[in-house]
Amino acid sequence: MDVLKSEIINKSLSPETPERLLEAAGEVFAEKGFRNATIRDICKRAGANIAAVNYHFGDKEHLYIEVIKYAHRTLVKYQTDLGLDDNASAEERLKAFIMSFLLRIHEDGSPAWHGKLMLRELTEPTRALDTFVEDTIRPQFNLLNSIVKEVIGNEATIQEVRASSFSIIGQCLFYFHAMPVINRLVPQQKFKVKDIERLAEHISRFSLTALRNRDEGEEKYR
Repeated sequence: MDVLKSEIINKSLSPETPERLLEAAGEVFAEKGFRNATIRDICKRAGANIAAVNYHFGDKEHLYIEVIKYAHRTLVKYQTDLGLDDNASAEERLKAFIMSFLLRIHEDGSPAWHGKLMLRELTEPTRALDTFVEDTIRPQFNLLNSIVKEVIGNEATIQEVRASSFSIIGQCLFYFHAMPVINRLVPQQKFKVKDIERLAEHISRFSLTALRNRDEGEEKYR
């Protein structure tokens, strides 16, 4: 019995254990939410000793934060500028930003729990969301704001820039959050790379038209 226990402990301390715990925890957190998930369930699914979470991550909350980061790290191959050179125009950078955003949220190769977990975090926010916003979302939002301001012009107020950025993000997220409805309304709609390229082109063109003609629209509704 002591030999078996020793083998379990050694397995839990192996270099592969943290990644197994992250994968298992991601599945459990996505299924049950942070509050209802238990360390016991996670370790059982990971095939690790129950002390492994404490050893590698400290506690359930720190494990959860690392799971959120881990899910996002799988998508960093899609850089927000998609490799554009420094001379790219604001319009080109906006399209690249939208394209990379869509590729990340419609990533074919990512486990199903990634999207489900992020949806749970948005509807049942924990302290992990604060960390994720500051480390990941805010830098991207600031980048989008700078692109939008360049398109509109320096006379744009911060409120106009932010509202425009949120509108662009909202268009992108619609196709993720409304997927069950879209699949029923338009069954032929797919989200492969070619489809995402066309969608990015549409959102970019639609957004650029609105940004360039915002003064005309504001005058109409005064």
